[in-house]
Amino acid sequence: MQSLQVRDYLNSHPVTFTPDMAIEQASEMITKTHELGGPVVDPTGNLVGFLSESDILGKMLETGYYNEHVSSVDQLMRKDVLTMKPYDSIVEVAQTMMQAKPKVYPVTDDDGNLLGTICRNDVLAALDSHIRSAFHVTTKTG
Repeated sequence: MQSLQVRDYLNSHPVTFTPDMAIEQASEMITKTHELGGPVVDPTGNLVGFLSESDILGKMLETGYYNEHVSSVDQLMRKDVLTMKPYDSIVEVAQTMMQAKPKVYPVTDDDGNLLGTICRNDVLAALDSHIRSAFHVTTKTG
């Protein structure tokens, strides 16, 4: 299973945000894509943060209550972001996900450029596919 790598299972077209984007626009993007959050990138594609549904929820309540724009992505995003590399093992990512709270991890190259995201469902699908494949081969030959 160590041969399973992030690059083979990542979402290469995740929802992304810019630091100056209004929270209302970010919320609309999340609800339309049904993603749990997404990377925040600068104009050159470098990862600068991460914005999740839970980061937005409180501010959206406030926005609705006061009926005014209260924030932009850069004010709510997390700047200290756990990332994965495309060459990381799916097994290692699964072990990290069992201990860390994020459900979605940006995948970056060694220069910090965003390549996509990998979420718990992607990792589960990779492990499930591998186990099913191994089981199918074993039962066919055995």
